[in-house]
Formats: sequence, structure tokens, C-alpha cells
Amino acid sequence: MKAIYCVKYGTHHDLEIRDIPAPGAPLPDQVSVRLEARGIQFSDLVRFAGNYQVESELPFIVGGEAAGTITAVGNNVHDLNEGDQVLCTGGCVEQINIEANKVTKLPARIDLIKAASFMNNYATAYYGLQRAQLQPAETLLVLGAGGGVSLAAVDLGKLFGARVIGAASTDEKLAVVSNMGADETVNYSDGFKDQVKSMTKGLGADVIYDPVGGDTFDEAMRCVAPFGRILIVGFTSGRPALAKTNHLLVKDASVIGYSLGGVAKYKPELLKRNAATLLDWLGTGRINPFVSHVFPMDDIKQAYQLLIDRKVIGKVIIAEPSAD
Repeated sequence: MKAIYCVKYGTHHDLEIRDIPAPGAPLPDQVSVRLEARGIQFSDLVRFAGNYQVESELPFIVGGEAAGTITAVGNNVHDLNEGDQVLCTGGCVEQINIEANKVTKLPARIDLIKAASFMNNYATAYYGLQRAQLQPAETLLVLGAGGGVSLAAVDLGKLFGARVIGAASTDEKLAVVSNMGADETVNYSDGFKDQVKSMTKGLGADVIYDPVGGDTFDEAMRCVAPFGRILIVGFTSGRPALAKTNHLLVKDASVIGYSLGGVAKYKPELLKRNAATLLDWLGTGRINPFVSHVFPMDDIKQAYQLLIDRKVIGKVIIAEPSAD
């Protein structure tokens, strides 16, 4: 079967597609899953370079979250069945054996490509908005709004009852942001502070969701409302920002850092509850993940190049043409 490996630290150009043996029958506590859709993300590129917070042992299979169909179950597994569609961690490989307690059964009639696209992004956005204590009718400014975690924040922000302003660098991205429900949009190629202040009668945004960092964070500090909260989601600009505490003091504002790794380590039950809630919302259509590109495994390098070129809107998924 086909698998995609990072075999040395470098770039996505160094990835290797290998033919490896398929796994045998699952162990008693395992299930076998035929993976049909796989999510990749910008942080993979950091891992390939050897600069991720937690170093991965070489060689390792590329990617993480995936969706597929159970093809066999171990003797001790009684709550999952052959034919069930599931969400799991597997990466860019065609078949895996995995412990049954690490598999999540999907709601009926869920598109596997959307299923593979949503959990990491939506879990990140959901926990972040919880940490910020976003309230109905507050203004949420989402920066880098064309990206996966940010589009999830737009979607969830509307579900929370907030007024959402989406900021992105191109009109193409902003069109998708609008379709996701943003009340207003800002093309921030030439900055966004003045536009946000104008949209909020000079007050600024109550919650600012920032996966960009760098100069973008610096400008966000100048348009956060009194008692506002800035969420530190990541640093796609390449530069972590430094908060000017005198600005926070004057505005009674807060900067909040968070990570899914932290909540998984210290509050795993919260992460589990959030995942169950998100699955319910996905199954009932209350959230709607956006996938802009789907590539077969053989074109994995092209998929990562689109991430580098900032041409992906929402999520890019690795799936063969026959995947539903």
C-alpha cells in the first residue's frame, strides 16, 4: 500500500512516496481502517524543517487527522462495526490498524472529505473562543480569515451569536469568508485598524482571533476594545509578537495564549466534550467546514506548495478521486 514519509528534515520537496506492506488483522483491541481522506496543514511544514515544538522521530508518516471506513474489528471491540465511517489519526497512508478507543464514529451521511477537514481547526477555534469568553452581540475580529482555523472561528463566532468581522489579504478569500457568515469583511493588504475602528464606532473589537502574529498582532493591539481579549492562535507570519503591556493596562485588555496540546494534557475531558459537541454540530449542519482543494496522494508536494503560496482557503485534503 502507499504511504508518504518525511525521511529527513528539510522541505516538502524531500517527502517520499513509499510502497509498504499493508497491516494484517487487527489486534483484539484494534480496528482496521481504510483511510479515504486526510488533512494536511501549515504546521506540517514546520515539522518537516525540524522546528516543531515536539520533534518527530524520523522517518514518520506525513499528516494527521483522517477519515475512513472500518474494514475489520478486533475480538474485544463491541461498539464499532465493519462499515462504520470514522475519524482518527492516521496521516497519508491507505490503511491502518489503530486502537478502537482512538477512533471516533462519525454521524450518518457525513462527507468524508469534510470530516477529515474539520476537527483540528474547529477544536482549535472552539477552545479559543471559550477561553476568550466570547459573548452574543460582541464583535469578533478574525485575522487571516481565509485560513482553516480562522474560517472555523468565523463559522463558530456566528454560531455563538457574535458580530463577526473577517480580515484577509485577497478578495477571493473574503468572498468565502462572507459566504461563511461574516457580517463584514476587511482586505488588510493596506492595514485594518482604521476600518475596524470605523465599523465599531471607534471602540474596536471585543475579541481578536490572531493566527498571524508579527506586524498583524501589533496592529491588532491598536484596535482592541476596552476590556477586549486578543487570542494568540499562531504565527503564520513567522514572527511571534511582543505585547506592549502599557497598551493592555490602558485598555483593561488581555492577551490569551492557548493550544490544543495544553488542553489535551491538562483538561482532556474538556477536549473530549468539545469534540463531541463539534461532531453533533457537523452532523446537524450547524457548522460547515470549507475545503478549497483536494489532491491525490501522488500530488502531495503540490498540495503543500499551495499552502506555502497562501492559495488554500479553509483546508486542503489528500484523497483519491473515488473518495466521497
